[in-house]
Amino acid sequence: MAKRPGGELATRPLHFIWIADCSGSMSVDGKIQSLNTAIREALPHMRTVANENPNAEVLVRSLAFGSGAQWQVSQPTPVADFKWTDLQTNGLTDMGLGLRMVAEQLQMPPMTDRALPPVLVLISDGQPTDDFSGGLAALMREPWGKKAVRIAIAIGEDADTEVLQRFIGHAEVKPLQANNPETLVRHIKWVSTAVLKSASAPASQAAGLAAGQNVPIPAPPTAPTGPQAPDDVW
Repeated sequence: MAKRPGGELATRPLHFIWIADCSGSMSVDGKIQSLNTAIREALPHMRTVANENPNAEVLVRSLAFGSGAQWQVSQPTPVADFKWTDLQTNGLTDMGLGLRMVAEQLQMPPMTDRALPPVLVLISDGQPTDDFSGGLAALMREPWGKKAVRIAIAIGEDADTEVLQRFIGHAEVKPLQANNPETLVRHIKWVSTAVLKSASAPASQAAGLAAGQNVPIPAPPTAPTGPQAPDDVW
């Protein structure tokens, strides 16, 4: 790591973006409330991981898509200052538009060549109702979109896991399936901690990865079985 004139290690920005579905179907069976709760509960753990790596400056944003798409937090915000704004549901599933808006923010500028690979977390319970392929293509045209760590969480059995797999872009990394609030909390915490920690690790840890991967993805948490397993509600 290069040192600044003052001798301190140079911090590198790590952009972490939540891309969340707030379509009408997310109002069913408390999905949107569970998502809001899961991310709020994960933030203290996320801050702890960020504090443990002083060489990375974790900057968080959130974008919601339903009928249209909009930034909930549009400015890259230090994780210590980031506050989650509860999502409200509305209408369709304009996932493609959401990806286009993220792609715009991964251009250079505003991104810099000193950044660490961004972490993009796509969460959805359904199928895109707009041009998903066009939105994904726009994202992948940007060098930082292509280099990003792309994680997807499928909420419920109706989620289009094929679309989510295309977003991830690596056969060995599968969408995380959440069919109940407990599992969603576990997946959100994993993304906020284990994946974030891996993304902010030194570049030397990325040696020997599969083609196209820039960050080693840790194994996701295993679901409890037997009497401890929560019931599927979604």
